[in-house]
Amino acid sequence: MKYQTPNSQNEFLPNLLNLTSAEEIALSEFEGFLKAEIILTEKLSGRTKFDVKYILQIHKSALGHLYSFAGKYRDVNLSKGGFPFAAARFLPEIMKEFEKETLSKLPNKYSSKDELIKDIAKVHGEFLFIHPFRDCNGRTARILANLMSLKQGFDALRFELITEKEFDVYVSAVQSAASRDYAKMEEILNFIFPN
Repeated sequence: MKYQTPNSQNEFLPNLLNLTSAEEIALSEFEGFLKAEIILTEKLSGRTKFDVKYILQIHKSALGHLYSFAGKYRDVNLSKGGFPFAAARFLPEIMKEFEKETLSKLPNKYSSKDELIKDIAKVHGEFLFIHPFRDCNGRTARILANLMSLKQGFDALRFELITEKEFDVYVSAVQSAASRDYAKMEEILNFIFPN
């Protein structure tokens, strides 16, 4: 489902490569995220700090070749399926608060897998609820979750296990983050966490 904006139209976002087909755009986005995840995984270390600057870099690394808005907060209000995301004009303050209240409290090393899953659930749910970018928030959030797992010596999460059947539960888990309820997201992450 496409996002809705106040002046919604069913056209493609302008891109730097002048691609005009949905297939070409999807492939370029896919390749960008694949390359970004490989590079970020290679650079990952015990000292890697997951902050707002890092999240902006994930988005820019993945999409900088394709979109001028890569690595920048969106300047339009978005909703999906009637669910409104954070208002665009408040995004700098909201992301600053997200960093202060959530990202800055992430430990460098976790004492248990359960504690790691709780934090990934919180970060993932909050980030998707905020939806700071014009497009590709989900893929950015998945890379961040994978990197949080990899930093602690685990494999990447198995997001491919979230099929169409489970997607409504996933969306509901994101919406629950609005009231700081991360239990549903924790259940999902336990299901997709690598063995």
